[in-house]
Amino acid sequence: MQAGVTFYTNPQSRGRIVRWMLEEVGAPYKTEVLAYEDSMKSPAYLKINPMGKVPAIVHRGQVVTECAAICAYLADAFPQAGLAPQPDERASYYRWLFFAAGPLEAAITDTKVLQVEVDAEKQKMVGYGSYAAVLDNLSAWFKEHDYVTGERFTAADVYVGAQMAWGLEFGTIEKRQEFVDYVQRVTSRETYRRATEKDDALMEKA
Repeated sequence: MQAGVTFYTNPQSRGRIVRWMLEEVGAPYKTEVLAYEDSMKSPAYLKINPMGKVPAIVHRGQVVTECAAICAYLADAFPQAGLAPQPDERASYYRWLFFAAGPLEAAITDTKVLQVEVDAEKQKMVGYGSYAAVLDNLSAWFKEHDYVTGERFTAADVYVGAQMAWGLEFGTIEKRQEFVDYVQRVTSRETYRRATEKDDALMEKA
């Protein structure tokens, strides 16, 4: 058996994405719950992640932060789960994994959270261009494909699916039918239900 994973999280964080991924790969893991403005900023944790944010994992003495990176790492570290891309899937796998971590998150943060409006002239300076362009790009893909790589669920769907599920739930992503259908497909998995139950149980104890 491969060495276990230490998982640093808080149930009110993006750590929910990593919990889902850990359940998908079946990795043995230990959960360390950190509190905002407390243990998350402690000297001990800052040695692991100097940003003082969760999630983070430690596996075989190596630290991995950032949800998209953690999902990709776990897919490679636990190949028996079959969630890493096949050679002919790598282009769309990496394309949409990093699209969701970059343009999608940035567009949502700027437009829906910070209420920043980027005028047409300055859109060429912004990586995501516009919020509408980001959603239209995703729409075009999911109108033609069931999953990020086409017809098969991979680690990229954990990250992209979680981002879109949260966006639909909190109104930061438009409820287009192709988005609703995609989120329903990925969140109907037993692993998603199990991960959600574990984090919800931690919320109840808080």
